[in-house]
Amino acid sequence: MACNTSETGGCNGVSWEVSRIDFPKDFVFGVATSAYQVEGARREGGKGDSIWDIFSDKKENIKDRSNGEIAIDQYHRYKEDVELMAKLGFGAYRFSISWTRIFPDGLGTKINEDGVIYYNNLIDSLLEKGIQPYATLYHWDLPYFLHESRGGWLSENIVQYFALYAEACFEKFGDRVKHWITINEPRQTALSGYGFGFFAPGRHQNSSVEPYLAAHYQLLAHAAAVDVYRKKFKDVQGGVIGLTIDSEWAEPFSDKLEDKKAADRWLEFQLGCYLDPIYYGDYPLSMRERVGDQLPKFSEAEKELLKNATDFIGLNHYTTRFVAHAQNTGGLHFHQVQEVDGLVKSQSGEAIGERAASEWLYVVPWGLRKLLNYIAKRYHDPIIYITENGMDQEETETASLEEVLDDKMRVEYHKTYLASVAGAIRDGVDVRGYFAWSFADNFEWAQGYTKRFGLIYVDYKNDLARYPKSSAIWFSSFLKSNDQDGGQQVNQD
Repeated sequence: MACNTSETGGCNGVSWEVSRIDFPKDFVFGVATSAYQVEGARREGGKGDSIWDIFSDKKENIKDRSNGEIAIDQYHRYKEDVELMAKLGFGAYRFSISWTRIFPDGLGTKINEDGVIYYNNLIDSLLEKGIQPYATLYHWDLPYFLHESRGGWLSENIVQYFALYAEACFEKFGDRVKHWITINEPRQTALSGYGFGFFAPGRHQNSSVEPYLAAHYQLLAHAAAVDVYRKKFKDVQGGVIGLTIDSEWAEPFSDKLEDKKAADRWLEFQLGCYLDPIYYGDYPLSMRERVGDQLPKFSEAEKELLKNATDFIGLNHYTTRFVAHAQNTGGLHFHQVQEVDGLVKSQSGEAIGERAASEWLYVVPWGLRKLLNYIAKRYHDPIIYITENGMDQEETETASLEEVLDDKMRVEYHKTYLASVAGAIRDGVDVRGYFAWSFADNFEWAQGYTKRFGLIYVDYKNDLARYPKSSAIWFSSFLKSNDQDGGQQVNQD
């Protein structure tokens, strides 16, 4: 059952034009980054070290042996970047706050005023340009001191430390920040950081236990932060708070029942692991059955804390997989217990889509529409923001500036994925916003500077100069389009 046309999206559709008019007037279009990937200034402004600072110190952990000590220097160049966002016409900027700029050791005992000043300046600059700040409290950069001395995401103590940090941010910035995201992609922290070890903190010693603990305590930390916000700040500040999860769409590899069930499990382990406890009080049954005693249990008090603990769902989505059943040979690793196999070719051998630079990223716009409809149905029509969507291209030493700025593939990616979002809205899904990942090329985690996701080209060898790519110019035109001046032709219905 590769891909078929249906009311929830398919790969064979009729051409229609997508333009700004296809979205509600108050629909938010923004760009996104994260602190470690763009800020730099590791040793400035009283900042403490995060797990990514220490992880990147070991050169072998990063493909090009680089780090984020300078990154693209947004710490010093935020005004330039905000000005560029405004010129392009974006109405929102999703950025993350570095925990170690607020509490250098993560403990919450003494606030670092220099860090508060930096984020105040960034937020004020955004608002002066009419750009709404969407602040993420945690985008993978855990204070190293908490990891080393308190167990990090493997200890229940992390919940109280995160709540203290969140409260400080609400108090300092919540008069102007009206959209909060607690944690970005807890699945990646759990799996890549504590299962495979190729993300900070680089743990892979007990991959049948630690990913579930890290997921569990991130969920509880999220719920604790939401509880603080709702009890102390929401009524006065009038904002909203949510969680950002990442998920691919799982398309059954065949019409066989076992493949359809495998696709369901794929989604339950990716999405359900984090959303089912919030909406239904526990992990999905498929996880309980397969993980057994290794999967932590929620107390009644924790279930109550988690109950409806989100005002919206943030969704980071990039690609889709064909999913087939795979027999577990007895392993307890996260992927083995799922009994699934994610594939990029159909039964006929046809690729699911064109591949981007990363080996995991294929361009499959119809999958996003299906995923949005799935979330709406499973979780009772929640408010959804697409908090990340984008694709990467390979860093190249030989191409000219003119060539690297002409990113036709990225233009087509955003055209077709936006059409998929517009289609989901027509289906009745309550999608409120779309954030392109990313605003600018930056430090791409374990890939270093070898992959470029940005709408803005950053010249790493020439003073980090910024140049809008064709995709940035297309977005600017799109954001100013209406039913009179026409849209952009795509094949997505």
